[in-house]
Amino acid sequence: MNTSPDRPTDSNAPLSGIEIMRQFLPTSPFVGHLGIRLVEIQPGVATLSMPFADSLITIGTTVHGGAIASLIDTTATVAAWSDVAAPETLRGTTVNLMVAYLSAARGEDLEATARVLRRGRSMVYLDVLVQSASGVAVAKGLVTYKIG
Repeated sequence: MNTSPDRPTDSNAPLSGIEIMRQFLPTSPFVGHLGIRLVEIQPGVATLSMPFADSLITIGTTVHGGAIASLIDTTATVAAWSDVAAPETLRGTTVNLMVAYLSAARGEDLEATARVLRRGRSMVYLDVLVQSASGVAVAKGLVTYKIG
């Protein structure tokens, strides 16, 4: 996921990564289209939810794998930014995304939790677990995200 949140001009204080993500998520058209919402954010960990909606269905009541992959990508992005000071230029992008689908997501809200596994100078390696509202493991993601 490419992110380029706007830096506010009314404050000279540097933003934290958590503040950047709190501003970015509600203003992203794609995130809004999927209905993704922030549940929790703390240094190195983020949890986001995606409510079930007919627009996410691929067939029957099964959520499309692309929507699940987007939830993984977005959650990893938030976790990657969660424990950094804002760089001078607010840029970031997903450079690798691997998804293992473990079970169909059928007619339920989903929740994803991303954890930073390792942080380099600009690369962040993350593990993401997606679960249904009833606690079924739906997908596992490994994400590499670059900040800057």
